[in-house]
Amino acid sequence: MTDAVEPLSELLLRRDAVATGWSDGELSRLVRAGELSRLRRGAYVDSVLPAEPAALHRLLVRATMAGLRRPAVVSHQSAAVLHGLPLWDVPLDRVHVTRRPRAWNDSSAVLCCHVAQLRDDEVVEMDGLQVTDPVRTALDLARSLPLEAAVVALDAALHLGALSHELLRGRLFDIAGTPGSRTAARAVTAADGRSESVGESRSRVILYRWKLPPSDLQFEIRSPSGVLVARSDFVWEADRLVGEFDGRIKYGRLLRPDQDAGDAVFAEKRREDAVRDEDWGVVRWVWADLEVPHRFAARVRRGLERRR
Repeated sequence: MTDAVEPLSELLLRRDAVATGWSDGELSRLVRAGELSRLRRGAYVDSVLPAEPAALHRLLVRATMAGLRRPAVVSHQSAAVLHGLPLWDVPLDRVHVTRRPRAWNDSSAVLCCHVAQLRDDEVVEMDGLQVTDPVRTALDLARSLPLEAAVVALDAALHLGALSHELLRGRLFDIAGTPGSRTAARAVTAADGRSESVGESRSRVILYRWKLPPSDLQFEIRSPSGVLVARSDFVWEADRLVGEFDGRIKYGRLLRPDQDAGDAVFAEKRREDAVRDEDWGVVRWVWADLEVPHRFAARVRRGLERRR
Protein backbone atom coordinates (compact mmCIF):
# COMPACT_ATOMS: atom_id res chain seq x y z
CA MET A 1 0.00 0.00 0.00
CA THR A 2 1.44 3.38 -0.95
CA ASP A 3 1.20 6.84 0.55
CA ALA A 4 -1.01 7.84 -2.39
CA VAL A 5 -3.93 5.76 -1.13
CA GLU A 6 -6.67 7.98 0.29
CA PRO A 7 -7.72 7.50 3.94
CA LEU A 8 -10.90 5.59 4.67
CA SER A 9 -14.07 7.64 5.02
CA GLU A 10 -16.99 6.90 7.34
CA LEU A 11 -18.74 5.11 4.48
CA LEU A 12 -16.57 3.21 2.03
CA LEU A 13 -17.87 1.69 -1.18
CA ARG A 14 -15.85 -1.13 -2.69
CA ARG A 15 -15.76 0.55 -6.10
CA ASP A 16 -14.27 3.72 -4.59
CA ALA A 17 -11.82 1.76 -2.47
CA VAL A 18 -10.56 -0.22 -5.47
CA ALA A 19 -10.26 2.98 -7.52
CA THR A 20 -8.03 4.53 -4.86
CA GLY A 21 -5.69 1.57 -4.44
CA TRP A 22 -7.35 -0.93 -2.10
CA SER A 23 -7.68 -4.57 -3.05
CA ASP A 24 -10.46 -6.99 -2.13
CA GLY A 25 -7.98 -8.95 -0.07
CA GLU A 26 -7.02 -5.87 1.94
CA LEU A 27 -10.67 -5.01 2.56
CA SER A 28 -11.35 -8.55 3.78
CA ARG A 29 -8.35 -8.43 6.12
CA LEU A 30 -9.53 -5.11 7.57
CA VAL A 31 -12.98 -6.60 8.20
CA ARG A 32 -11.46 -9.63 9.95
CA ALA A 33 -9.25 -7.32 12.03
CA GLY A 34 -12.27 -5.26 13.11
CA GLU A 35 -11.00 -2.07 11.45
CA LEU A 36 -13.87 -2.13 8.96
CA SER A 37 -17.46 -3.26 9.38
CA ARG A 38 -19.41 -4.60 6.42
CA LEU A 39 -22.65 -2.65 6.04
CA ARG A 40 -23.84 -4.61 3.02
CA ARG A 41 -22.22 -6.23 0.03
CA GLY A 42 -19.77 -3.72 -1.43
CA ALA A 43 -20.18 -1.15 1.37
CA TYR A 44 -18.19 -0.71 4.58
CA VAL A 45 -17.84 1.72 7.48
CA ASP A 46 -14.64 2.44 9.35
CA SER A 47 -16.28 1.98 12.75
CA VAL A 48 -18.66 -0.35 14.56
CA LEU A 49 -22.08 -0.40 12.93
CA PRO A 50 -24.60 1.73 14.85
CA ALA A 51 -26.93 -0.20 17.14
CA GLU A 52 -29.74 2.33 16.67
CA PRO A 53 -31.88 1.23 13.69
CA ALA A 54 -32.42 4.73 12.27
CA ALA A 55 -28.69 5.53 12.33
CA LEU A 56 -27.90 2.24 10.64
CA HIS A 57 -30.58 2.87 8.03
CA ARG A 58 -29.16 6.30 7.19
CA LEU A 59 -25.87 4.62 6.33
CA LEU A 60 -27.71 2.00 4.29
CA VAL A 61 -29.52 4.75 2.36
CA ARG A 62 -26.25 6.47 1.48
CA ALA A 63 -24.59 3.23 0.41
CA THR A 64 -27.56 2.05 -1.67
CA MET A 65 -28.21 5.36 -3.40
CA ALA A 66 -24.54 5.67 -4.35
CA GLY A 67 -24.73 2.28 -6.04
CA LEU A 68 -27.88 2.87 -8.14
CA ARG A 69 -27.41 2.91 -11.90
CA ARG A 70 -30.54 4.99 -12.52
CA PRO A 71 -31.66 8.01 -10.48
CA ALA A 72 -34.36 7.61 -7.85
CA VAL A 73 -35.90 9.60 -5.00
CA VAL A 74 -35.60 8.36 -1.41
CA SER A 75 -39.15 7.84 -0.14
CA HIS A 76 -41.46 6.14 2.36
CA GLN A 77 -39.78 5.00 5.60
CA SER A 78 -36.31 5.77 4.26
CA ALA A 79 -37.34 9.39 3.70
CA ALA A 80 -38.97 9.45 7.15
CA VAL A 81 -35.67 8.38 8.73
CA LEU A 82 -33.79 11.14 6.88
CA HIS A 83 -36.40 13.68 8.01
CA GLY A 84 -35.95 12.52 11.62
CA LEU A 85 -39.47 11.19 12.08
CA PRO A 86 -39.97 8.47 14.72
CA LEU A 87 -41.24 5.17 13.35
CA TRP A 88 -42.82 2.25 15.15
CA ASP A 89 -43.04 -1.35 13.90
CA VAL A 90 -41.73 -0.32 10.47
CA PRO A 91 -39.06 -2.54 8.86
CA LEU A 92 -35.83 -0.75 7.96
CA ASP A 93 -34.04 -3.64 6.29
CA ARG A 94 -34.48 -2.20 2.79
CA VAL A 95 -34.06 1.27 1.29
CA HIS A 96 -37.27 2.63 -0.24
CA VAL A 97 -37.14 4.80 -3.37
CA THR A 98 -39.68 6.13 -5.85
CA ARG A 99 -39.30 6.47 -9.61
CA ARG A 100 -41.78 8.11 -11.95
CA PRO A 101 -43.95 5.99 -14.31
CA ARG A 102 -42.35 4.17 -17.23
CA ALA A 103 -39.73 3.03 -14.77
CA TRP A 104 -39.73 -0.58 -13.69
CA ASN A 105 -39.45 -2.30 -10.36
CA ASP A 106 -35.93 -3.45 -9.61
CA SER A 107 -36.41 -4.31 -5.96
CA SER A 108 -33.83 -6.50 -4.28
CA ALA A 109 -32.77 -7.67 -0.84
CA VAL A 110 -31.67 -4.12 0.02
CA LEU A 111 -33.90 -2.01 -2.27
CA CYS A 112 -37.66 -1.51 -2.60
CA CYS A 113 -38.56 0.53 -5.67
CA HIS A 114 -41.99 2.17 -5.94
CA VAL A 115 -43.28 3.54 -9.25
CA ALA A 116 -45.58 6.54 -8.82
CA GLN A 117 -46.32 10.05 -10.03
CA LEU A 118 -44.02 12.52 -8.29
CA ARG A 119 -44.11 16.29 -8.76
CA ASP A 120 -40.94 18.36 -8.64
CA ASP A 121 -42.26 20.34 -5.66
CA GLU A 122 -42.62 17.08 -3.71
CA VAL A 123 -38.87 16.51 -3.77
CA VAL A 124 -36.20 18.18 -1.64
CA GLU A 125 -32.43 17.76 -1.53
CA MET A 126 -30.80 16.48 1.67
CA ASP A 127 -27.05 15.92 1.85
CA GLY A 128 -26.87 15.50 -1.90
CA LEU A 129 -29.79 13.05 -2.07
CA GLN A 130 -33.19 13.59 -3.67
CA VAL A 131 -35.80 12.90 -0.97
CA THR A 132 -39.59 13.21 -0.88
CA ASP A 133 -40.68 16.24 1.16
CA PRO A 134 -42.28 15.73 4.60
CA VAL A 135 -45.86 15.92 3.29
CA ARG A 136 -45.34 13.42 0.45
CA THR A 137 -43.37 11.18 2.84
CA ALA A 138 -46.24 11.27 5.35
CA LEU A 139 -48.82 10.44 2.67
CA ASP A 140 -46.71 7.57 1.31
CA LEU A 141 -46.47 6.13 4.82
CA ALA A 142 -50.19 6.67 5.41
CA ARG A 143 -51.15 4.61 2.37
CA SER A 144 -48.58 1.86 2.77
CA LEU A 145 -48.43 1.15 6.53
CA PRO A 146 -50.99 -0.36 8.93
CA LEU A 147 -53.12 2.33 10.58
CA GLU A 148 -51.37 2.26 13.97
CA ALA A 149 -47.88 2.61 12.50
CA ALA A 150 -49.05 5.31 10.07
CA VAL A 151 -50.67 7.39 12.81
CA VAL A 152 -47.47 7.21 14.90
CA ALA A 153 -45.50 8.71 12.00
CA LEU A 154 -48.11 11.36 11.14
CA ASP A 155 -48.50 12.41 14.78
CA ALA A 156 -44.74 12.87 15.05
CA ALA A 157 -44.55 14.91 11.85
CA LEU A 158 -47.36 17.17 13.05
CA HIS A 159 -45.93 17.49 16.57
CA LEU A 160 -42.48 18.40 15.26
CA GLY A 161 -43.96 21.05 12.97
CA ALA A 162 -42.67 19.35 9.83
CA LEU A 163 -46.11 19.88 8.24
CA SER A 164 -49.61 21.09 9.08
CA HIS A 165 -52.83 19.11 9.27
CA GLU A 166 -54.48 21.47 6.77
CA LEU A 167 -51.73 20.90 4.22
CA LEU A 168 -51.84 17.17 4.79
CA ARG A 169 -55.60 17.05 4.25
CA GLY A 170 -55.32 19.24 1.17
CA ARG A 171 -52.69 17.04 -0.42
CA LEU A 172 -54.92 13.98 0.01
CA PHE A 173 -56.58 15.08 -3.23
CA ASP A 174 -53.27 14.50 -5.04
CA ILE A 175 -53.41 10.77 -4.29
CA ALA A 176 -57.18 10.28 -4.63
CA GLY A 177 -57.94 7.09 -6.52
CA THR A 178 -54.44 5.66 -6.15
CA PRO A 179 -53.79 2.38 -4.29
CA GLY A 180 -54.00 2.98 -0.53
CA SER A 181 -55.63 6.43 -0.80
CA ARG A 182 -58.58 5.44 1.42
CA THR A 183 -56.22 4.01 4.02
CA ALA A 184 -54.26 7.28 3.89
CA ALA A 185 -57.43 9.33 4.43
CA ARG A 186 -58.23 7.27 7.56
CA ALA A 187 -54.73 7.83 8.94
CA VAL A 188 -54.78 11.57 8.21
CA THR A 189 -58.18 11.91 9.90
CA ALA A 190 -56.90 10.04 12.98
CA ALA A 191 -53.61 11.98 13.23
CA ASP A 192 -53.18 14.56 15.99
CA GLY A 193 -50.07 16.67 16.57
CA ARG A 194 -50.81 17.00 20.28
CA SER A 195 -49.54 13.46 20.80
CA GLU A 196 -46.14 13.66 22.46
CA SER A 197 -44.88 10.09 22.10
CA VAL A 198 -45.21 6.84 20.19
CA GLY A 199 -47.03 5.34 23.17
CA GLU A 200 -49.62 8.12 23.24
CA SER A 201 -50.27 7.74 19.51
CA ARG A 202 -50.68 3.98 19.77
CA SER A 203 -52.95 4.38 22.80
CA ARG A 204 -55.24 6.76 20.94
CA VAL A 205 -55.62 4.43 17.94
CA ILE A 206 -56.51 1.53 20.24
CA LEU A 207 -58.99 3.62 22.22
CA TYR A 208 -60.80 4.68 19.04
CA ARG A 209 -60.80 1.13 17.74
CA TRP A 210 -62.46 -0.06 20.96
CA LYS A 211 -64.97 2.82 20.90
CA LEU A 212 -63.45 4.56 23.94
CA PRO A 213 -62.33 7.85 22.37
CA PRO A 214 -61.09 10.49 24.83
CA SER A 215 -62.85 13.84 24.69
CA ASP A 216 -59.55 15.76 24.60
CA LEU A 217 -55.76 15.45 24.77
CA GLN A 218 -53.16 17.25 26.90
CA PHE A 219 -55.94 18.37 29.23
CA GLU A 220 -55.22 20.88 31.98
CA ILE A 221 -56.72 20.18 35.41
CA ARG A 222 -57.14 23.30 37.52
CA SER A 223 -58.27 23.97 41.05
CA PRO A 224 -61.44 26.01 41.71
CA SER A 225 -59.20 29.07 42.06
CA GLY A 226 -57.67 28.46 38.62
CA VAL A 227 -54.30 27.07 39.74
CA LEU A 228 -52.86 24.47 37.37
CA VAL A 229 -52.79 21.10 39.12
CA ALA A 230 -51.65 18.85 36.27
CA ARG A 231 -51.75 18.25 32.55
CA SER A 232 -52.97 14.83 31.47
CA ASP A 233 -52.39 12.85 28.26
CA PHE A 234 -56.07 11.91 27.83
CA VAL A 235 -59.36 12.96 29.35
CA TRP A 236 -62.99 11.85 29.38
CA GLU A 237 -64.46 15.09 30.70
CA ALA A 238 -68.06 13.92 31.11
CA ASP A 239 -66.85 11.21 33.51
CA ARG A 240 -64.09 13.29 35.13
CA LEU A 241 -61.51 10.64 34.24
CA VAL A 242 -57.99 11.28 33.00
CA GLY A 243 -55.66 8.76 31.36
CA GLU A 244 -51.87 8.58 31.47
CA PHE A 245 -49.48 6.56 29.34
CA ASP A 246 -46.42 5.78 31.45
CA GLY A 247 -43.42 5.16 29.24
CA ARG A 248 -40.04 5.10 30.92
CA ILE A 249 -38.92 8.02 28.80
CA LYS A 250 -41.62 10.17 30.38
CA TYR A 251 -39.85 10.08 33.74
CA GLY A 252 -36.63 11.05 32.00
CA ARG A 253 -38.37 14.14 30.64
CA LEU A 254 -39.66 14.98 34.11
CA LEU A 255 -36.21 14.92 35.72
CA ARG A 256 -34.76 18.17 36.97
CA PRO A 257 -30.94 18.52 37.14
CA ASP A 258 -30.85 17.56 40.82
CA GLN A 259 -33.33 14.64 40.58
CA ASP A 260 -32.96 10.92 40.07
CA ALA A 261 -35.61 8.58 38.67
CA GLY A 262 -36.97 7.76 42.14
CA ASP A 263 -37.55 11.45 42.85
CA ALA A 264 -39.44 11.81 39.56
CA VAL A 265 -41.68 8.81 40.32
CA PHE A 266 -42.44 10.18 43.80
CA ALA A 267 -43.26 13.60 42.34
CA GLU A 268 -45.56 11.93 39.81
CA LYS A 269 -47.33 10.09 42.67
CA ARG A 270 -47.93 13.39 44.47
CA ARG A 271 -49.21 14.89 41.21
CA GLU A 272 -51.71 12.03 40.88
CA ASP A 273 -52.86 12.52 44.47
CA ALA A 274 -53.47 16.21 43.71
CA VAL A 275 -55.54 15.24 40.66
CA ARG A 276 -57.67 12.85 42.75
CA ASP A 277 -58.11 15.57 45.37
CA GLU A 278 -59.87 17.61 42.68
CA ASP A 279 -62.34 14.70 42.25
CA TRP A 280 -60.83 13.32 39.05
CA GLY A 281 -60.30 9.61 38.49
CA VAL A 282 -56.99 8.40 37.06
CA VAL A 283 -56.25 5.37 34.89
CA ARG A 284 -52.69 4.49 33.89
CA TRP A 285 -51.14 2.06 31.46
CA VAL A 286 -47.69 1.07 30.21
CA TRP A 287 -46.09 -0.36 27.06
CA ALA A 288 -47.00 -3.95 27.98
CA ASP A 289 -50.70 -3.03 28.13
CA LEU A 290 -50.62 -1.80 24.52
CA GLU A 291 -49.50 -5.24 23.39
CA VAL A 292 -52.81 -6.70 24.64
CA PRO A 293 -55.32 -4.11 23.37
CA HIS A 294 -58.48 -5.78 24.68
CA ARG A 295 -57.09 -5.81 28.23
CA PHE A 296 -55.99 -2.19 27.91
CA ALA A 297 -59.47 -1.25 26.66
CA ALA A 298 -61.07 -3.19 29.52
CA ARG A 299 -58.96 -1.25 32.05
CA VAL A 300 -60.12 2.09 30.65
CA ARG A 301 -63.72 0.87 30.50
CA ARG A 302 -63.59 -0.16 34.16
CA GLY A 303 -62.23 3.27 35.05
CA LEU A 304 -65.14 4.94 33.24
CA GLU A 305 -67.69 2.66 34.88
CA ARG A 306 -66.31 3.43 38.35
CA ARG A 307 -66.66 7.14 37.69
CA ARG A 308 -70.23 6.70 36.45
